[in-house]
Amino acid sequence: MPGHDIIVVGASAGGVGALVKLAKSLPADMLAAVFVVLHIPAQTPSLLPDILNRAGPLNALHPLDNTKIKHGHIYIAPPDHHLQLTKGHVHIARGPRENRHRPAVDPLFRSAAMAYGPRVIGVVLTGALDDGTAGLLAIKQRGGIAVVQDPQDAVYPGMPQSAMEHVQVDYSVPLSGLGALLARLVAEPVATRRNPSGLVSG
Repeated sequence: MPGHDIIVVGASAGGVGALVKLAKSLPADMLAAVFVVLHIPAQTPSLLPDILNRAGPLNALHPLDNTKIKHGHIYIAPPDHHLQLTKGHVHIARGPRENRHRPAVDPLFRSAAMAYGPRVIGVVLTGALDDGTAGLLAIKQRGGIAVVQDPQDAVYPGMPQSAMEHVQVDYSVPLSGLGALLARLVAEPVATRRNPSGLVSG
């Protein structure tokens, strides 16, 4: 049985620093793929893959459309494009803005819930307003795990606080404990009747 090997992460204001700390804390041999949406202006070049590659052991990148998902990688939404998941692949699209943003957190979370169900861990980090709340609810409804950064630990508590108010969150943790929590959850097997997706390690 697979573990919780699909980790989707959403962040906004204060998110770069939070993502750097998270990347530092993830183990190099992590048998999971990580997907990140960070709110950034459409015309701003994204340096986040370079930043996270320097920060931690996992390979961070902006994927192309239909890129095959592999464990041990951090896939980051490109500027002005939503990042969504299908079975075994990522999908990059310039769909409508959601929650005033493109990329937005909710499309990633919803698509992960539909494709991978109970294998998904959804993580809402620092940010203002409520992007990620509806998507985290979708993850819970499909049997996944809901995690938020402790609002008191967040530079901007709005996004994690909104999630906690509307979703039965499984874990609320400071950034200092998030990496260890994710590593433990990834190692726990998930009982599922869904067909294997073809994920590969690498």
